[in-house]
Amino acid sequence: MELNTRAVHVVNEPFTEGSWPLSVPLVQSSAFAFESADELAGAMAGPDGRYVYGRRGNPTVRALERTLAGLEGGAGAIAFASGMGAISGVLLALLRPGDRVVAQRCLYGGTHAVLADLAERYGVEVVRISGDDPAELMAAAVHPATRVLVLETIANPTGQVPDLPGLLAAARALGVTSLVDNSLASPVLCRPLELGADIVVHSTTKYLSGHSDVLGGAAVFADDELRLRVWPRTVELGACADPFAAWLTLRGIPTLPLRMREHCANAATLAELLAGHRAVTAVHHPWRSDHPSYAMARKVLAGGGGLLSFELAGGREAGRAFIERVRVARLALSLGGVETLVTHPASTSHRELDEGELATAGIGAGLVRMSVGIEDAGDLWADVEQALA
Repeated sequence: MELNTRAVHVVNEPFTEGSWPLSVPLVQSSAFAFESADELAGAMAGPDGRYVYGRRGNPTVRALERTLAGLEGGAGAIAFASGMGAISGVLLALLRPGDRVVAQRCLYGGTHAVLADLAERYGVEVVRISGDDPAELMAAAVHPATRVLVLETIANPTGQVPDLPGLLAAARALGVTSLVDNSLASPVLCRPLELGADIVVHSTTKYLSGHSDVLGGAAVFADDELRLRVWPRTVELGACADPFAAWLTLRGIPTLPLRMREHCANAATLAELLAGHRAVTAVHHPWRSDHPSYAMARKVLAGGGGLLSFELAGGREAGRAFIERVRVARLALSLGGVETLVTHPASTSHRELDEGELATAGIGAGLVRMSVGIEDAGDLWADVEQALA
């Protein structure tokens, strides 16, 4: 079935023999009772048996896991309490002291923080690459301790789209496990497992749930043996998904393809209008022909995504002023919801970096990040225009 159909028909379990509820039930229970000790012991053998304890599995959470595995084309999935829980859980399960990680240079700040912590605490070596040239990976990964490659489908906030086909093929040839954060693209725009990735992670807080009311994450695996290898570590870590959060995410997924079309269309419209405004010196959106990743984005993405950023001529003060002047858009740190959100990275999410460090990260002092929602495009542009005036 096409993804639009799969998104509507989320995976559900029989409620009684021969019938299913149309809406996945919320099973808000932390534990499940048994009639015998042997049955209880047998249920604890793995992640796919009978339900025992919420940290080890729940019917609502399992429905989400199977739905996400179906959307990404994976063999199985593990749901987490947050996107960072998913990234941390997978990396802690796969890495040992002295291992090497090869990571795309432009990554989400939280992922950078986890890798830095692994390097400091456990001696994990982190090697950075641009993400544009598989030869960089071949050179960085020629080391017996190289274990994991970390990439993002669309980088935040620069919009970089790495050479996923080339990098994932190189990782597979080297025997390196590849992990791709697909939060900003969603399965609607890209399915990295189909391009050769081993693991795809999501912050389900973003486009998958889509309504700014969920904190959640997930990891989807191309190979079920890899999922079974990671699962025990995630149980021990305790970053399990909450049933109510899983239920809310399942309610959001059926409209995901519809929402993504509006996000992409509105973002493309605003990017073009911003590029012609005298107060804007640069626009970063992968669906624009002047973006460095344009050719790759057209190759691997079904749309440009709902995230864009733009540089203001007035620098830091202009960026701060803009985010305080908008009225339809809201000043908030998240992204992927139905409403438009703006931030000024230099004074918020990346405020600890000096001007040189910001430049290295590709973030100008006047850069504004906009997560474009599904409002009317004309209303959004009128709001942006008055904020720029």
